[in-house]
Amino acid sequence: MKKGMNGMLSTLAGTAAGAVFGGIAAKNASSKKIKNLTDGHAKVHELYMAFDQWLRIRQEGKTLVEYFEKNNYKTVAIYGMKELGERLYDELENSGIEVCYIIDKKADSIYADVDVITPDDDLKPVDVIVVTAIYYFDEIEEMLSEKVDYPVISLEDILYEV
Repeated sequence: MKKGMNGMLSTLAGTAAGAVFGGIAAKNASSKKIKNLTDGHAKVHELYMAFDQWLRIRQEGKTLVEYFEKNNYKTVAIYGMKELGERLYDELENSGIEVCYIIDKKADSIYADVDVITPDDDLKPVDVIVVTAIYYFDEIEEMLSEKVDYPVISLEDILYEV
């Protein structure tokens, strides 16, 4: 009888511990999913706002080229070649502002008419690096500022200064 009682108590204790630790693991997984969804929403919102501002600029008959000319930036590197990077590259092409190279973590999978390098490569001097990955600007700017002594700016700042 004593053995049966100990076995039953062990089973109950094991079940309770499993429920507690399983609940904690499920909560952590759920929190991670929520954080990923929240981050994804924030990134999409920033992208939407950037394109909205860019459209406003174009509707006013302006281009981003004006910002570069006003600040005497003649040579540019673009960090990030997703949607915003592609649009910036297109806008600067044939404008008198030279895109010297593109910086992207996935450089091997990007085709462009200029050199595409990774952030770990040597960065040739340019007048300015424009970061188009606006959601991650702070960490990218910090990393690049350790490597270069020229301005690293966010495309978002350009959009609101034109």
